[in-house]
Amino acid sequence: MTTVKDASLSDALIPIVSLIVLLALSVSLFGDGASAGPNQIVLITCAAIACGIAVRNGHRWDDLQTAMVDGIGTAMGAIMILLAVGALIGTWMMAGTVPSMIYYGLKLMNPQYFFAATCLICAITSVSIGSSWTVAGTLGVGLIGVSMGLGISPAITAGAIVSGAYFGDKMSPLSDTTNLAAAVVETDLFDHIRHMAWTTGPSFIIALLIFTLIGIGGEVSGDGETLAITMNALNESFNITLLTLIPLGVVLFLAMRRVPPLPTILFGALLGGLTAIALQPAVVLEFAESPETGAILGYTKGVWLALADGFVSSTGNAEVDNLLSRGGMSSMLTTIWLIISALAFGAVLEYAGMLSRLIKSALNAAKSTGALVATVVGSCIGVNIIAGEQYMAVVLPGKMFKAEFTRRKLDSRNLSRTIEDAGTLTSPLVPWNTCGAYMAATLGVATFAYLPFAFFNLINPLVAIYYGYTGITIKHLDEDELTSAYGAIRNSDG
Repeated sequence: MTTVKDASLSDALIPIVSLIVLLALSVSLFGDGASAGPNQIVLITCAAIACGIAVRNGHRWDDLQTAMVDGIGTAMGAIMILLAVGALIGTWMMAGTVPSMIYYGLKLMNPQYFFAATCLICAITSVSIGSSWTVAGTLGVGLIGVSMGLGISPAITAGAIVSGAYFGDKMSPLSDTTNLAAAVVETDLFDHIRHMAWTTGPSFIIALLIFTLIGIGGEVSGDGETLAITMNALNESFNITLLTLIPLGVVLFLAMRRVPPLPTILFGALLGGLTAIALQPAVVLEFAESPETGAILGYTKGVWLALADGFVSSTGNAEVDNLLSRGGMSSMLTTIWLIISALAFGAVLEYAGMLSRLIKSALNAAKSTGALVATVVGSCIGVNIIAGEQYMAVVLPGKMFKAEFTRRKLDSRNLSRTIEDAGTLTSPLVPWNTCGAYMAATLGVATFAYLPFAFFNLINPLVAIYYGYTGITIKHLDEDELTSAYGAIRNSDG
């Protein structure tokens, strides 16, 4: 029987260095098109390199293959949601839901406060429903359209959407990551949320202030005439009415009622198709290009096409058509390819012990409380980059650092807060992470384009590190709490 060797530090670093070098080469050669195929090749190549090292250390290929399949399997829920969101965008475009959101947004939104309002609206909604993905896939799509109609930056708008959506994803008791972080380190959910408020509150206020200053100091490229032309094109091509917003209201209601995301979004997509037939019949038949087949079959074909391949607008206005021609399950296939490649790579590193080896090396260098918090932040970001999965970036550091926090007499709430400050919030900033890939595909803005403007997500980890070094809000254990914490660790270990 072959003896399995533990991964050395050099074993763990080789795939990581390879990833960095090849990704840099991919971006330099292909630019914005790197995520459309070249980055996937990089991730698969690095997975092969990691497999070679693992086999040399005694791991069986069959076990590695099983690990990759299992790793990819963890994202099947996310992949199904991606497909459902693609379908939803297609039918909501055809139903006039998104065009109406854009039309009313252009009428009501003040460009100077648009970014701050976008961030705040997404934050309030996300806290209410506990899902950043649902917010981005519904309100986010409409707000991106409004920004383009107003002639202001879609990249900054996407940064505001991501900032607001992930505020709620982090602070809502309905959020899966919030519950997961509390569960991993075995702390009370509402104690966890209250402790997070110390880092999250100031970070969000700073982000809102920055968005406000950018809006006040920025220039709007779209003039009144262009705005009027855009609104006229929308009004002439669609039946603009508040009734078209019914699918949006239903989806948000179901999300607040804690109906799981996949059936909620799928129902929203189908409801969008029915809304299109009821309120935009001429649009559906024109899109189907088959009036000779009869109205019923024509409607069926139009909705079917929108679900599968997305909606193609034909208003006659090139800018409006480019804005509204989106969606369909097929539009998500490249993103799914990216996610599968990233998870295969991350699964090999985790199974072969390379990820844990990197984290242990980082832990050895963390002598002070500030250094320990910074190490947790760096580990969460690293797992998001290497493994491409938000949940792994919460669970793995949570498990790895839990005993060390207790040994240093630090309350577990410090750890649960930190893994959310870094693990949850940096996941949408990595293009091949499930969250980053989802946001880019849904909003139609490349991850690296909105990354500099996701101010809340960038600021919060820095605030966490600052608190760690200064001791602000860092909670220590008393003797009774320490005894209880050690008992919990012994019970979880065996």
